[in-house]
Amino acid sequence: MARLLLLFVLVPLAEMVLLIEIGRRIGTLPTLGLIFLTGVIGASLARHQGLAVIRRVQEETAAGRVPAGPLIDGVLILIAGAVLITPGVLTDIFGFLCLVPAVRSAFKRYLRDRFEGAVARGEVTVSMSADGPSGGPMRDVTPRDRGGPSTPGRQIDG
Repeated sequence: MARLLLLFVLVPLAEMVLLIEIGRRIGTLPTLGLIFLTGVIGASLARHQGLAVIRRVQEETAAGRVPAGPLIDGVLILIAGAVLITPGVLTDIFGFLCLVPAVRSAFKRYLRDRFEGAVARGEVTVSMSADGPSGGPMRDVTPRDRGGPSTPGRQIDG
């Protein structure tokens, strides 16, 4: 609940305060120009990097490897693009950071460590099946209720 409050109330409030202060200091038109410029640059960078990630996913798949790293890159680039086209200073900083490969690698390590920790604590279970998309149903990652027994995985038909 506290995270949602932070995300949906405090971040937009901080963004408005920052934009108002920037507008007071440099003027309305330069502030609007700055918002427009970060949106255009961010969308362009996200598009360019997103296309590169698609190529890496295709290469990994063609080589018979699971493209987990490139897929996470793609999600982070998608998030970066989304926050860069919305007005705001804090979200623009976060979005541009997601477009820096070294920072994105640090985010990926953080997310992997969190996921592995959740698996180790039993908060998430991972089930694998010998069957794949062409051989029948396959089980996916299943969240577990924090205080109770594990919930069964969804079936994915291939």
